[in-house]
Amino acid sequence: MTEIERKFLVNSNDFKEEASKKTLFIQAYLNTHPERTIRIRISDDRGYMTIKGKSSKNGLSRYEWEKEIPLDEAQELLELCEPGKIEKYRYHVNVGDHMYEVDEFLGDNQGLVLAEVELQDEEEEFKRPDWLGKEVTGILDYYNSKLITKPYKNWN
Repeated sequence: MTEIERKFLVNSNDFKEEASKKTLFIQAYLNTHPERTIRIRISDDRGYMTIKGKSSKNGLSRYEWEKEIPLDEAQELLELCEPGKIEKYRYHVNVGDHMYEVDEFLGDNQGLVLAEVELQDEEEEFKRPDWLGKEVTGILDYYNSKLITKPYKNWN
């Protein structure tokens, strides 16, 4: 139940041509405490609740627990969440032996595009496609739970 991932900015839209899947996500947070976040997400016609723990010092790993919940319950829980929502398209892009999840944010975070790759261990090698930009792993401003309170449109 430990998630190990690296996060990157995306420097072009070339990933869209390579994507095998595109899904709309709507999510909000019941709790955004730095020690633990509780997220409610709707993806297509499915609901999810996710609990994430505090990130390691290098930002590569943290506890993650996720459970699918009925769609109507997810919709009700979204109404109880802290103010703000994240809306984004997620693209699945296979590169070598790994699958990148590329998030194209909408609404207050429009213009931000991030790619994540999940790993089996922190030292695992992975192929970096040409559209992959600067690494932002562990930078809190790029966490979805932070983008609700400090949206991308307000940066600078």
